[in-house]
Amino acid sequence: MNMKDGTCVHPGSHIHEECGVFGIISPERSGVAQTTYYGLFALQHRGQESCGIVVNDDGVFSSYKDVGLVNDVFTRSVLDSLGHGRMAVGHVRYGTTGTDGRLNAQPIVVNHIKGHIALAHNGNLTNSYELREKLELTGAIFHTTSDTEVISYIITEKRLQSTSIEEAVSRAMDVIEGAYSLVIMSPQKLIAVRDKYGFRPICYGVCADGSYVVASESCALDAVGASFVRDLVPGEIIVFDKNGPRSITDHCGVCEQKTCVFEYIYFARPDSVVDGCSVHEARMRAGAYLALEHPVQADVVIGVPDSGLDAAVGYSRQSGIPYGIGLIKNKYIGRTFIAPGQATREDRVRIKLNAVSSVVSGKRVVLIDDSIVRGTTCARIVGLLRDAGATEVHMRVSAPPFIHPCYYGTDIDSCDSLIACRYSLEEIEKIIGVDSLGYLTVTDAKKIASFGKCGGFCTACFDGKYPTEVPANPRKKRFEYKISERKEQ
Repeated sequence: MNMKDGTCVHPGSHIHEECGVFGIISPERSGVAQTTYYGLFALQHRGQESCGIVVNDDGVFSSYKDVGLVNDVFTRSVLDSLGHGRMAVGHVRYGTTGTDGRLNAQPIVVNHIKGHIALAHNGNLTNSYELREKLELTGAIFHTTSDTEVISYIITEKRLQSTSIEEAVSRAMDVIEGAYSLVIMSPQKLIAVRDKYGFRPICYGVCADGSYVVASESCALDAVGASFVRDLVPGEIIVFDKNGPRSITDHCGVCEQKTCVFEYIYFARPDSVVDGCSVHEARMRAGAYLALEHPVQADVVIGVPDSGLDAAVGYSRQSGIPYGIGLIKNKYIGRTFIAPGQATREDRVRIKLNAVSSVVSGKRVVLIDDSIVRGTTCARIVGLLRDAGATEVHMRVSAPPFIHPCYYGTDIDSCDSLIACRYSLEEIEKIIGVDSLGYLTVTDAKKIASFGKCGGFCTACFDGKYPTEVPANPRKKRFEYKISERKEQ
């Protein structure tokens, strides 16, 4: 990790996901841990650092969480040890606040005089630093360095003053700011929450046996056989109990919707539907807009697996240039950003992707990817195509240039290492070794998902127009530095 002007700069070469949340409430005592396992498996793309499941069996919580992928952490014996119950909450994590490791794995379980809760969170609070400092001054003791524990403290504090857990959650929403999609489990209720801006997606569905399922994306509902009901609207709280779902809308409509547009460009799975818009179709539109904005004479259009493929098909259809499978992905290696060091990361690029020479040799290639963050991975991929015989490589990016930090759950807390902040378009072309380069415009980025029910999008990482006040301390590891600074004193 590099440090520049006191700001944490992550050395990865791609945008990092946030997290995925999942919850289930069943009318009968059943294998909810197994169902949650399948749901988390479907959400694995949203977080690969750690994962966890908490099962509720008549008010008795059993939990397990650890570092690693869902399939590695939850062996058969681990799932069996969680037993049966009527409710469960699960989480896959890529941390945008706090270090990785088992310490910050979720869900968080809190035990207190009004009963215990389990909490899973996707997003990032913008006022977590101030809230945590205030809580610590009143005697609160924190065991993790993530903003999720701050949320759990605020809800617990409000629960002591409220007649129900849902009232406590509603009152907590008056205090916490920023992006949060939550699944909360009490002894008797399962609660789903979406922040007032709707930054991060969350939806729910129902199974044939009457179970209700909550998840970050609809693909997780499909994975467990649940029929999609609807997305939560921004500011909504839905309470599930023995009487079914009940909506609380006290915080709805108070802010203009600002769903993260990058959910459609990169984060969400192509088979998901977010706020009424197919992610696959949104990416196809992005590719079509790129073909209109940045036409080029070429022989084949290829995409970088996986999130560049849909946009490549869209570019091909709009431009009339044939689509080809020019890069093959080794699906048995994790995403490049997980690698701890630059040398290791570049080795992983080599074994993760390989060019299909019969598709690109002697051809003018249009290469479609979802983003250019720091440029290192792009340069390596372009090199693979050159080595395979491509005569020209024209890169088209289905997102605008990243030139501003994100404070809502995407791991860009500094401009320092963003290539578009440091170099001109022509300079970036030379750095990554392409014959031409074209980005999607911010205007068209907002159009790709406007065919759904979404009322508006956050594009702050592209245009600097933040829906909320920016945090006083934006560093990803702000709580670790806080502890370190205290030790130095």
